[in-house]
Amino acid sequence: MSTTPTEGIEALLHEQRTFAPSPDFVAQANAGAELFEQAAADREGFWADQARKYVQWETDFGQVLDWSEAPFAKWFVGGRLNACVNAVDRHVEAGHGDRVAIHWVGEPEGDTRDITYAELHGMVQRAANALADLGVGEGDAVAIYLPMIPEAAVAMLACARLGAPHSVVFGGFSAEALHSRIEDAGAKVVITSDGGYRRGKPSGLKPAVDAALAVGETSVQHVLVVQRTGQDVEWTEGRDVWWHEALEAAAETHEAQAFDAEHPLFILYTSGTTGKPKGIFHATGGYLVQCAYTNHVVHDVHPETDVYWCTADIGWVTGHSYIVYGPMTLGATQVMYEGTPDTPHQGRFWEIVQDKKVTILYTAPTAIRTFMKWGREIPDRYDMSSLKLLGSVGEPINPEAWMWYREVIGGERCPIVDTWWQTETGAIMISPVPGVTETRPGSAQHPIPGIVAKVVDDMGQEVAKGSGGYLVLTEPWPSMLRGIWGDPARYKETYWSRFEGMYFAGDGAKLDEDGNIWVLGRVDDVMNVSGHRMSTAEIESALVSHPKVAEAAVVGAADETTGQAICAFVILRQEAVGEADEAGEGQDLVAELRNHVAKEIGPIAKPRQIMIVPELPKTRSGKIMRRLLKDVAENREVGDVTTLADSSVMSLISEGLKHGD
Repeated sequence: MSTTPTEGIEALLHEQRTFAPSPDFVAQANAGAELFEQAAADREGFWADQARKYVQWETDFGQVLDWSEAPFAKWFVGGRLNACVNAVDRHVEAGHGDRVAIHWVGEPEGDTRDITYAELHGMVQRAANALADLGVGEGDAVAIYLPMIPEAAVAMLACARLGAPHSVVFGGFSAEALHSRIEDAGAKVVITSDGGYRRGKPSGLKPAVDAALAVGETSVQHVLVVQRTGQDVEWTEGRDVWWHEALEAAAETHEAQAFDAEHPLFILYTSGTTGKPKGIFHATGGYLVQCAYTNHVVHDVHPETDVYWCTADIGWVTGHSYIVYGPMTLGATQVMYEGTPDTPHQGRFWEIVQDKKVTILYTAPTAIRTFMKWGREIPDRYDMSSLKLLGSVGEPINPEAWMWYREVIGGERCPIVDTWWQTETGAIMISPVPGVTETRPGSAQHPIPGIVAKVVDDMGQEVAKGSGGYLVLTEPWPSMLRGIWGDPARYKETYWSRFEGMYFAGDGAKLDEDGNIWVLGRVDDVMNVSGHRMSTAEIESALVSHPKVAEAAVVGAADETTGQAICAFVILRQEAVGEADEAGEGQDLVAELRNHVAKEIGPIAKPRQIMIVPELPKTRSGKIMRRLLKDVAENREVGDVTTLADSSVMSLISEGLKHGD
């Protein structure tokens, strides 16, 4: 039986626990309840105030928002500024040049660098001059393909200084993916390195650049190469230039000029694209304003005293907004880490928190669930009393992972900000405000002051509390994407055609009885089981709430009787692994888990099949590749695994399941 047109997604799980911020946290918080009142009273006036508070304008703006050609927005019209000056120069001019900008930690133990704002200023000026010497000027795109090293931030800021839009390509992408992104952006220069360190070993990056540029005609004139690992690399004379030599030869000082608020700052290609890449591009003014504002009020960054750490890679939007542009516009001190959480040991993150006295930690639910799987005895070895706030980003966090994060990492004292936003939105949109909100485990809760978001049904009508539907944004916001690079028609079709006058990027959500928003993930991940539309995220949450489960992934597999059937892949916590018998099946445990889901949600949600697996297929950014699990559940040949962090995982799963037959 099919659902009627006005039905949304059924909201099944109920979470009642709430945690108020402590009086001590409230007393020092950057944001109070008055922000909500100010934004509600005059939204455009509110954003004008934030723009002047957080950003230094060389020319003030005359109009806050021009929405006359919707959905193409212009924010802070007539304003002129330079993003690099805001992130670096002005802090040096204000007398904060000695403040550490980046505590950089390389993956090999003992490989560290502390870079002050004054030192960063010198590096960025030389890098801007080096790029200019290679012919890069205003409007010229530059591709950046680097590991998590300080030069990645320097390269981005140098491009911003010149008004050259940067296109950062994640270092895990293949030569083919790199080629398509370079050519779509029309990049004039590629900045890369000989390699980087990954799980204790040097891995090459320049060979992928060479391969990408060998495919037919290219717009690239030069390749700047950072020396990181000392690996031997192929060299193309006249095209390839060593970064250190180019910076040494460049002039020491660079006079930055201001650009229009709407000048493109960067292009970022959304991961998992097929066919023609989808280049999301952001303008300078509005993006910078919202990144700095959210870093200040949501992460509660106090630049004078905090040590902030966002664990994302610079190749994703989280690294753009909350490593480079947000914290540096505030003048914050932050940690930047090159490697993985388990190299050289599983306590590496907590060792860094202890050593650098990190106060704010912003990481992904995938990482949190991995730490749960490894067991609390690992973080318990370290002193993490410096932490004052925890953040979550990248996908919905299930309540039990949220609670583990609060208790084990936050010592039951740190507020958690579970943030919803996207590459397209540019900055945080929905999140608790830590000095104000009573947090609820697993919920992003409410739009932040200045943002208007709703949950609607198929007809675009707001759903009632306790119901699910589609997450939409009904008003423009400063850091919104300005389009898809070179394809305005695709921008309108992709984001603005589903609901008239509303932005919709594909996420389902529910409203609980108190009006909190719960993001359910992509609507593609909604299953239709006997006419019931259920989110995979809710069933995954129910499974992870069982004390023996560390992580779960759920897919809907074709079923002749019910249309779709629920199939779950489960990773056990370390102490429960022995309960999966030698056949890998663990029949008693599987029955226990199926009944647990039925008890938590209802009999309709009981999985047809639960498979106990050693790992889940994930991309390098931590996203679970559910389409590959669907291939397994429907007994198909497994599709392309090249974007996985570890391509052997699917073989492990397939072998384990065969073994269990």
